[in-house]
Amino acid sequence: MGILDWFKNRPAQFDADRVSEELIRSAVDKAITLTNPRLAVLPGCHKRLAPAAEKAIEFLRALVQEMPASRPLSADSWSADPQLRAFFVAPTDIAAVLARSDNLRTLFDKYLDLDEALVVLGMSFNEQRVFGMALQGDLVQRDVAQTSVSFSDHRAHLCGRDESRLRRAVGTQAFEYLLAQALAEIGEERVERQELEANRSLLRSRLRLLRQQGPGLGSMFGGSSPAPSSEQARLEAELLENERQLAAIGGSESVLEMELDSLREVLENPQRYLRVDRRHLRLNPMNIIVERENGEPVVDLDLHLADLSGATPVRRAVVVARVGREQMAPAPTMNLADAARYL
Repeated sequence: MGILDWFKNRPAQFDADRVSEELIRSAVDKAITLTNPRLAVLPGCHKRLAPAAEKAIEFLRALVQEMPASRPLSADSWSADPQLRAFFVAPTDIAAVLARSDNLRTLFDKYLDLDEALVVLGMSFNEQRVFGMALQGDLVQRDVAQTSVSFSDHRAHLCGRDESRLRRAVGTQAFEYLLAQALAEIGEERVERQELEANRSLLRSRLRLLRQQGPGLGSMFGGSSPAPSSEQARLEAELLENERQLAAIGGSESVLEMELDSLREVLENPQRYLRVDRRHLRLNPMNIIVERENGEPVVDLDLHLADLSGATPVRRAVVVARVGREQMAPAPTMNLADAARYL
């Protein structure tokens, strides 16, 4: 099965309700295909990866089962919903986010009898220490240290007809995220080997040049002065060290073993790369965290914060939303007249 085949009918590849032998086998096949299909030639490859894949699946099952309860998401309810006002500056922002969701639009176009769909709304979550005014009893105090919360980069890509399908989609994407981390680590090891091999070739060339310019034909034809023996000794030492590092990495079969170990290490420790924490916040209308009761109106937010600790760490607030078909605006179109002015 080719890599493109794995991206067809994704939801069927992850069962959030149970772990079966078929699911584990499919997960191992997918891990091998998306990282390096040549891993399959190693003896007992599937058997060696199966326990790690099962551990990753169990971790992801627990994660998706703790997904927050769904809540309505619509521009019409923004003014009456304090939580939506905390997430979005204006109701037009909600409409813009939904309009950019090609996956959600495709879902509604595919199932014409579908009136409502579930979608995972992801947002960048930022906290900033600021100084502002606060009410202390009946007095307004200035320059009070406060924590401001903001939400940005709203995205609504993952969607499903119902909760079960949405969980499968989330589990599938999370598993692929783990494989991407494994592939990144494997890629770093490949680059290291390529650099060592390039360095070895360079050292050998320089050493050969120095030897040619030393005692022999170089001195006979009046070339440059022979290189000091200490320089040759230094290059030989560097070459030996380079050879030692390459030997530690090993040959082609050893490289495959190393890649298999990297893949297994990631699947056995998914918590290193993906974590979801719950956090309760009380915010005033300015999205300032309220630590003490002071009589001002507040909104209670129960947030699920996903921390992705890959090459570029990311923290996202996650909300499961219900979106009605009537909330879908037409897809943004390109103004060809404006675009032509830049040609």
